[in-house]
Amino acid sequence: MKWRVVLFALLVSHLIIQFGEYLISYESKSGKGSGKTPASKPKVKTTPKEAQTYLTQVVNKGRFQKVGDTLTVQAGDTLELRCKGNPVQWAVPAYLEEDDEGRLRTVQHERYGTLILANATAADTGEFTCYPMYCEDKDCRKQYDKGVKVFIFFSDPQELFVPSVDYYKVIQLRTNWPTVLPCQVTSPQAKVTLHREFPPLEVKVDGLEISFDVKKGFTIHRPKQYHAGSLHCVASLGNLRQSSTTYMLIYVNYPAAPPFPAIQTSFDTVAVGKNLQVTCTVIGEQDVVVDFTWEYPGQKIGRPLYTQDSVQTVQVDGQNRHRTQIILLVDEVREVDQGTYTCTAQNLEGSRSASTTVKVQSARTTTKPKKP
Repeated sequence: MKWRVVLFALLVSHLIIQFGEYLISYESKSGKGSGKTPASKPKVKTTPKEAQTYLTQVVNKGRFQKVGDTLTVQAGDTLELRCKGNPVQWAVPAYLEEDDEGRLRTVQHERYGTLILANATAADTGEFTCYPMYCEDKDCRKQYDKGVKVFIFFSDPQELFVPSVDYYKVIQLRTNWPTVLPCQVTSPQAKVTLHREFPPLEVKVDGLEISFDVKKGFTIHRPKQYHAGSLHCVASLGNLRQSSTTYMLIYVNYPAAPPFPAIQTSFDTVAVGKNLQVTCTVIGEQDVVVDFTWEYPGQKIGRPLYTQDSVQTVQVDGQNRHRTQIILLVDEVREVDQGTYTCTAQNLEGSRSASTTVKVQSARTTTKPKKP
């Protein structure tokens, strides 16, 4: 029995020792009982997000307000904008870029750039942009994708339209190319309509064929022949009503692509003394002017250029097309006329060329030997 008692005592003693070690380990990990702060887990380093560039307007000293897409400032006031970043660069309306009165100045501070425009006028209306710069040593470039823009209206009770030195302006209407009539107003509250002068009537603006944007003016999205003519804009605000510059719209049937010339000759091989014709043909859209130029072997000795041209309407795949053709005439061919003939056709969209080669048989080759 004694050995059993001893064995039991040893077992209990071992369990007590293990439990004590467990308590010591727990307290050291949790910080309890030792007065020590538990060791914190190592922090994972994160790359801080790049601060977003934004614009604020200095309203009064110590007062700022964040700027949205548009801003209205009274003509005669001073505009002060701040743009976060070092350095930054500003873009302003073209009128202000040419300003030599010292009204506009920019200052770069440690953390932001400032634009100050004193004694603002209605003509200053337009888009102002702040570009943060990316610099490596002394080499800096604009970060265009991070630029912040605001369109500022400089409201003038006497000027509803941004002043212009032009009494009328000629604008080309290009086929399938949006055309803008830039009658910009100085106040976003002004009501603007579009008018034709002859005959005098208001043009319908449905938002599809023609739309209006207070920042741009009227846009003709797909110009047609009937859009051509003399037009102007009329703005109304309160008791004030004013007309804009007159826009002379000229319709041009603009081609969809450069011309595709095809070239052929009356003879691939021609005898000396014979006449040669080289024809260049373009099948294209109606009312699209095509110009031709030639390169030919005889140019090297100053051989004059004689051509005949014609334009005909033809049916291609059920549609009317113009066939423009030009013929290069080479009279009494000589050996110098042998070589490459190149025709280049050009329209408003671009140019393409086509070439062919002509061989000339000399008099010695073409003369038949006499019979004995």
